[in-house]
Amino acid sequence: MMRIFLSILFLFCFQQSFAQTKGEVTVIKDPLIDSLIAKRIELNIKRPSATNPTTPVIFNGMGYRVQVFYGSDRREAFNEQSKFRALYPKIMTYISYKEPNYYLRVGDFRTRMEAQKLLTELRANFPTLFIFREKINAPDLEETNK
Repeated sequence: MMRIFLSILFLFCFQQSFAQTKGEVTVIKDPLIDSLIAKRIELNIKRPSATNPTTPVIFNGMGYRVQVFYGSDRREAFNEQSKFRALYPKIMTYISYKEPNYYLRVGDFRTRMEAQKLLTELRANFPTLFIFREKINAPDLEETNK
């Protein structure tokens, strides 16, 4: 008799553990989230195209940079960066390290032709130059219609 009582009690508890009850979900969030979502939707609606830009920046993330230096000496990489910045202060420089070498790449060019133009200009001062396609920062576009 005790076994039957315990098995019924066990089955009742087992059934209650898998039973679903209706509940109420309360969402607690910062009110700025809604404004950020609205801003994101607005930006996606006003996406610029090549024929009808709504902003001066048309950018997809990929572009070209010119590699000015690579080598295993960190000090030499920073010296080459200083040398380049003295000659071209408006062009951004980027040093990266992939074991065992340091790489100095310059510029944020949208087209390969822009990178090639800088490469031919740099040929006299820097001996080993290469063009690489990689993710770049959005270049500042100068306004020509003033």
